[in-house]
Amino acid sequence: MVCLGNICRSPLAEGLLQAKAKAAGLNWQVDSAGTNGFHNGESPHPLSQKVASANGVDISNQVSRQLTQADFEKYDRLYAMANDVLSDMKRMGGKSFDPAKNTLFLNELYPGQEMDIPDPWYGKEEGYVEVFQLIDRTCEALIQNYFATQQQMTSL
Repeated sequence: MVCLGNICRSPLAEGLLQAKAKAAGLNWQVDSAGTNGFHNGESPHPLSQKVASANGVDISNQVSRQLTQADFEKYDRLYAMANDVLSDMKRMGGKSFDPAKNTLFLNELYPGQEMDIPDPWYGKEEGYVEVFQLIDRTCEALIQNYFATQQQMTSL
């Protein structure tokens, strides 16, 4: 899960997907990072933590970090929270950037629509709630898409 600073959107996505994957019996390794590194070593934004906690997800132990070249090799999928983040990922990944495994997160919920998860950074708590709800629906879709793909592969 990749956003700009790794303190608002991507920590929420990491926490939600970890919780949902575990509940679905999936042994997935989920992590998050930011493209700019401005918040390296910081905890998620207080409003991200508050909204996550209110919904039963604890992200308080996460620590912001910058996306690295090794991430492009280590992970099967890298999800960008927005188009500007995806552009930064292309630049940062160079030859390691694979469009087949680096995509917009919302494409799981709205395939091919190339939509952004809004950045709640400058907004009020309501914006964080909206972002949480959108990420929650997208994580659900991602897991359903995974199971649908597995069934298709099994039936071949």
